[in-house]
Amino acid sequence: MTDHIDFERVRQCQQLKLFVAATNVRTGKQRVFRREEMSVDAVMASACLPFMFQAVEIDGEAYWDGGYMGNPALFPLMEECSARDILLIQINPISRNEVPTSASAIMNRLNEITFNSALIKEIRMIALLKHALDEQGIENCYQQALFHRISGEQALEGLSVSSKSNSEWAFLCHLFEQGQAAAERWLSEHFDAIGSHSTLDIDAVYLHE
Repeated sequence: MTDHIDFERVRQCQQLKLFVAATNVRTGKQRVFRREEMSVDAVMASACLPFMFQAVEIDGEAYWDGGYMGNPALFPLMEECSARDILLIQINPISRNEVPTSASAIMNRLNEITFNSALIKEIRMIALLKHALDEQGIENCYQQALFHRISGEQALEGLSVSSKSNSEWAFLCHLFEQGQAAAERWLSEHFDAIGSHSTLDIDAVYLHE
């Protein structure tokens, strides 16, 4: 990874805001590594799936994938950044029409629910806080946040959980093309909303059954 990323330059770049989340194995709590702490170990910890890799040790603590506690962590984007817009890239389907019955389908759905749970809980907290602040007429970073979403659910819903370990170049190129097409569609439909209003109804998508 160091052949492609100069972490020293990343740490020194004052114009860059960067937050990477990991899960502390011992405490079960989230740790957010900021730009000035960024390293190979921090990046590897943020993507360490415990059934595939050994925990990554940083400063005497062991870490697993940050998705268990924050997928992604949203609060730094609102509390430490000046931009109002938050664009979520949704790759795990929130809902599915069919109830899984096979072992592989059950494992796939369980994986989706597990990694969506942290996002849903944080969105729920933000939504409740925004409503409370609206009622009190108080403006702060949470109340002012604008939410948007690019969803890959339709393109990715047919893929199993094992596809996340598929590093074949043709498959990665396919995912890249799917993501680029989804981004272009979103921009063509919602570009004018950036900085103006939310295009994602967080109540409807993340809070209501």
